[in-house]
Amino acid sequence: MFGRRRRPLMRAAVVGGVAYHAGKRGQQSREEDYDRDARIAELEAQQAAQPAPAPAAAPQTDMVEQLQKLAALKDQGILTQAEFDAQKAKLLAGVS
Repeated sequence: MFGRRRRPLMRAAVVGGVAYHAGKRGQQSREEDYDRDARIAELEAQQAAQPAPAPAAAPQTDMVEQLQKLAALKDQGILTQAEFDAQKAKLLAGVS
């Protein structure tokens, strides 16, 4: 009598243990997914908060263009050599 009754109880215990273990593993997986998603969101927020680097090449090209314009004005006879040299010195010194 006890032999027959014991098997269904053992089977139920095994099935219950397996179900518990599967549920626990699923919960751990969901927690890992949540942690990973939270970390990604945090990194994206940090990246969005960082200011974009300012373009450094623009002032150089602007200065070169201005020097070319001054040279063209000198070549056309609009500026004298002294005026060209004075404007060039101001431009290279950073004075507008």
